Amino acid sequence: MLPPEFVDRPLPPDNHVHTEWSWDASTGSMEGSCRRAMELGLPSIAFTDHADFTDWAFPGQADETPALRVVDEHSHGGFLDVQGYMDCLERCRDMFPDLTILSGVELGEPHLFDTQVDSMLSSWSFDRVLGSLHSLTDDEGVLVYAPTLLKKDTVSTMRRYFAATLKMIETTDSFAVLAHIDYPMRAPWPPDAKPYDALDYEEEYRAVLRALARSGRALEVNTSGPWPAHQVIGWWYEEGGQAVSFGSDAHEPGEVAQRFMDAAALVESCGFRPGRRPTDFWRR
Repeated sequence: MLPPEFVDRPLPPDNHVHTEWSWDASTGSMEGSCRRAMELGLPSIAFTDHADFTDWAFPGQADETPALRVVDEHSHGGFLDVQGYMDCLERCRDMFPDLTILSGVELGEPHLFDTQVDSMLSSWSFDRVLGSLHSLTDDEGVLVYAPTLLKKDTVSTMRRYFAATLKMIETTDSFAVLAHIDYPMRAPWPPDAKPYDALDYEEEYRAVLRALARSGRALEVNTSGPWPAHQVIGWWYEEGGQAVSFGSDAHEPGEVAQRFMDAAALVESCGFRPGRRPTDFWRR
């Protein structure tokens, strides 16, 4: 049954959904997410499973560290099995002919792994390509999961994160949508640190948003965990941003389009409107 908040109100397309083909989505299901999208009346759903190229190990092989991720037990490995993913996508398109199902991929640190990214994108065509920054280099120059650096210094970690995001935008054109612009702040925030406030990083946000706008790409409003403050969407408009993409970052079917009505109201209040087609990005 459709939740009351969705009745008689169109939802934006969900352009950021993970399935069993993501190494960290043990409860993910492409088929289940399609069923949920149909229940909600989504205009389209894009399955953007992880393409990460950082170090990984199977369960039992090694302990998780900031520099080494241990994949979930359901996974066949740390890197995306594109053929298996595409086969599953086609099966779901056959099962759900009334749902627009888009292919997609979430590229982790694409500017640091240009050879691997170029090989993937030259071999496969995706409808939605997200660029994500999950990792930063530590004091020893080792690439580590960015939120683990918060416990040392929240302010410097966030400033370094925005600087690295800016570099990613300026040094690769491999992606069309910038995912979760302020990713580390979604992690558990150190209780003894000053609460996160986007206004403390306005200069950094604006630099990233200006570069993204100049490149003609879209900004994602990610509704998983804390999502961008309304000021950030307003700054995106002021800096010339043309398009907004909505992403639940769902890792299981029940999370598809989570809090989308609130997100749509926020985006609309900042000057963006639905595109000409239901599956389009929202535009100014």
